[in-house]
Order: sequence, then C-alpha cells, then structure tokens
Amino acid sequence: MTSLLASVIRNDSSSTAKHSVAIALGSNLGDRFANIETALRLIEQPNLLLASVAADAISVVDTSFMYETAPMYVTDQPRFANCACLIETDIQPRILLTLLKRIETTVGRVPSIQNGPRVVDLDIILYDNEIIDTRAEGLRGTLDGLADELVVPHPRLAEREFVLRPLADMIPEFVHPVHKKSIHTLLDNIIRQSTGDFPMLKVTPFADYPIAETLQLSGIHWVPSMGRYWSTHCSNDIQRPTKVKLMATLNATPDSFSDGSVNNTVSTALAYSTISIRAGADIIDIGGYSTRPGAAFVSAEDECQRVVPVIQAIRSHEDQDVSSALISIDTFRWEVAEAAVLAGANCINDVYSFTGPEYPLTQTSGKHLLKIREVARRLAVPVILMHSRGDAGSNKDYSHYKGGVLEGVRVELGEKVEAIIKGKGGVRRWFVIVDPGIGFSKTVEANCALLREASSMTANTPMNPLAGYPQLIGSSRKSFLGAILERPDVDGTYKGRKTEPKERGWATAATVACAVQQGASVVRVHDVQEMRDVVAVASAIWSYP
Repeated sequence: MTSLLASVIRNDSSSTAKHSVAIALGSNLGDRFANIETALRLIEQPNLLLASVAADAISVVDTSFMYETAPMYVTDQPRFANCACLIETDIQPRILLTLLKRIETTVGRVPSIQNGPRVVDLDIILYDNEIIDTRAEGLRGTLDGLADELVVPHPRLAEREFVLRPLADMIPEFVHPVHKKSIHTLLDNIIRQSTGDFPMLKVTPFADYPIAETLQLSGIHWVPSMGRYWSTHCSNDIQRPTKVKLMATLNATPDSFSDGSVNNTVSTALAYSTISIRAGADIIDIGGYSTRPGAAFVSAEDECQRVVPVIQAIRSHEDQDVSSALISIDTFRWEVAEAAVLAGANCINDVYSFTGPEYPLTQTSGKHLLKIREVARRLAVPVILMHSRGDAGSNKDYSHYKGGVLEGVRVELGEKVEAIIKGKGGVRRWFVIVDPGIGFSKTVEANCALLREASSMTANTPMNPLAGYPQLIGSSRKSFLGAILERPDVDGTYKGRKTEPKERGWATAATVACAVQQGASVVRVHDVQEMRDVVAVASAIWSYP
C-alpha cells in the first residue's frame, strides 16, 4: 500500500523545487483560521502578487497542527492561532520575504506595535539549513534592526513554543543550524520551563456552510468563515480534549444495520436531529449509504437525494440551535461530499479514508484519493479518516495484522493519512480527525484491544504516523457487542443472550466510558441523551474540566 499511495502522490506533483523552507503563520484579529487559509492559498499562487514569479514556483508540501496560544511579549491582546507549513520552492530568500510581506498586506495586516495584534503574520523560520542575516555586520547576533531584514533561522525560534510545536509536528529531528539541537530537543527544553497560565491548545476549525456573503480575493478559491473550533490539550501523556464531543448518528437509509428505515424521511430525520441537538449532540453525522455487509448499491445521485434535503431542512429550522448545528456527511464519494458541504455540512466522514471500497488498494483507489482530497482541500473542512479494509461484505482475513491489530491499524491508517496531508495539494493537517474503525475489518478481540488501548493509537511515540491527531471512537450498537453479549459467563451460570442492535445501549455505554478514559475527542453514538450522561460522568471521573 505504501508504494502505491506514494506513486500516486508523486505522479500528481510536478515540483522541481530546489529548496525546503519552513514558514510560521499566525493570526489574532478577525477570522483567524480563515486568514491563515487565505494566506496559504496566496502562497500557493505566488504569481498573483509577484508577476515575475511562476505560478508553480511554490508548493506547500506539509502543514502542522493548528494551535491556539496565549500572546507573548505583549500580553494584552487576543489569543493567537498559530501553525506552520513546509514549502518547496526555487524562489530565493529575499524574493520570498517580499512575497510574504505582500500576502500579509493583501490579507489585511496594517502597521501596529511590535509583537502587537495582527490579521496575519508570516515568517521564514528555516531555509534549507542555511544561516542568513541581511543586517549590517554590527547588528548580527543581536535582536536589533530586524525590521525589513531577513534573519534565518528566526532569531527567537528557540524561545517560542508556538513556533517549535508546529515545527515538531513536521520535522522533529531537524537540527537547528545555529543551536545544533533538534527541533524536538528545543521544544522539550521550553516545555520543562513553561509556567504559562494558558497552555497551548491544539484546535480543529470548522468552516461555515452554506457560504454566506463574504469578501473574497481575486484569483483564489473562496475561503469560508471558520468561527467555530474544537480543542485538545497538548500532552505527552494521554491527549485529552477540553470537552468530549458527541456525534449523533443519523442514517437517512432504508437498510442501515441499526436504524434503517427509522430516519429515512426528511421529517423523521429532522425530528431525530432536533432531539439529539437538544440532548447535547455537538455534531450530526448524516449518511445515505449503508456500510453494513450486503447493503444494496446506491448511486451517487440517489445518495445525494437522501442526504442533501435533510441538511437543507436542518439549516432552515426555526430553532437557531438546530439550524446552526455542526453537520458531518458520512460518505466516501467526492460528489456527495461536495454537494453536502455546499448545502450546509461542515465536515466529511469517510469510512475508507479517501481510497474507496476496493481492497487491496488499486490504482483506482489512488485516483479516488486524489479526487476527494482535492474536494476536501478546496472546501477547507475537517475530515474524519477511518481505518477499514474496504467493503464490509468482502471476504477478508480479519486476524492478519502485521505486528498485531494496534500496530497494523496505526500503519495502514497512517499510510493513508500521510498520503492525504503530504505533498502538493494535501489536506491541512489540522483538519484531520482519525478513527480506528471499531467494528470494521476486525475480530471481536481486536475491537476490544483497540478500545482498551485507544490512546496508544495517537500517542506521541517515535515513528507513529498518527501521533497527535484527535481521535473519534464509533462503537455504538456494533455487532461485536452482540457477540460478547451472546457469550455465557465463565462459570456457566449465565448463558448469554442474543440482541438486536437497539438493545445494545448498556453495552455501548461501557465502550463510551472506555473511550473517554482513553482520551477520545469524539464519540459517535445513536442514543444521545443516554450517552451524554455516560460522557458527563466518565469525564468527571477522569478529571476533565
């Protein structure tokens, strides 16, 4: 799979760049996340602001997570959104600096006090491993005379956690050419000394759809507003969200395993959405194509006809809490994803992680990835990427995971995530939420192992491709719970019982409590009110705010 995905991404990129450059981005005025996305799109089209530069002179090939940080130096100002990107370019440093300054002005930055509030701030942090200082000889080695000059590496890099964390997401082992220490080591030094009242938070911004009237820049695709976001604590231990989110499961289908034909009309779907939101759901996940084994084929057109009217009904609801609710579209098809988002969805939830239902992967899988990746990137929405091994009805050996199920899922899902976020045209890292795929392509014992050790899936351990990602757990009413409930007690006093999916609420509650303990950011459930109680108590036990 690695070689296939790598070849597809490589063939899609025509970069002949000579230099690798790290750029830090920040914003604390206006729509912070939209400002940063706008700046990135201008970086990717440098000819719009510098006529002498070719349109393909810069490729953004990697991005960090997005962070919310307390202001530094001048503390009486709003909190910042901070991130970083890696670009490949043949543009020389001074010309690149000129481009970045023009982008700042175009996005809306105006002169302010040093280290004061700004609509957007772009800094060249690293340029290959070069040491550059354009100041007069007498000023070099100081922090004076930085205005309109270029000093690389950035002279205050080693004291700024809000720069080091994003760099560590992408290039942790890069050795600083002046300090002769890795980015990871420099970050560890800062963390040990940190006494800040407001720790850095990792954030997932949500775009607002359908698009409202907004000011757009000529030459780049419109950027949606991004006023809402979820946040997660930065930690080397179990990564915990500031609040565990509840995703309500709405199957607008006649044949889903648990609730097919229950919510497959606009009126019943709207009723379920309204009840769920009032019961505490943070997002409604709408699907129009069942993933259960043996489910009937549904065309993309029919799938759209099932989900789009439901989304439109939610968005036009008279109750503002309902009409403004976050919505995700549960689909693996780019056509459905695009139609749903433009109708008002805010997120794409894909059980195949952009590669479609074929398994093992084929060239068609790679082309499918590129197309839905392009849609997600253009729409600037979060994507939930789940581990599975293709269509649930296919005959697969669920027991064969190289290195065990935990390592197997990390590797298989990690390879897809890397292909989705890296290279020209990649989705921004901060938009990705991962899902280990409970109940998909796993044995009962493997599902239990994934739940029991869920925090290890995204642990900050060396060579873990899923390190740091927010995690969704979707175990509600799954068949593996039914299999467990059928088992007799060890001593034989209880013979077990067969259950229908809707009878597995208590079993689901056990898995939700486990997910909270393991640091899941989101739990996907059918029974929102009951699972809201489970999340509340489990969060209190495990010391959530």
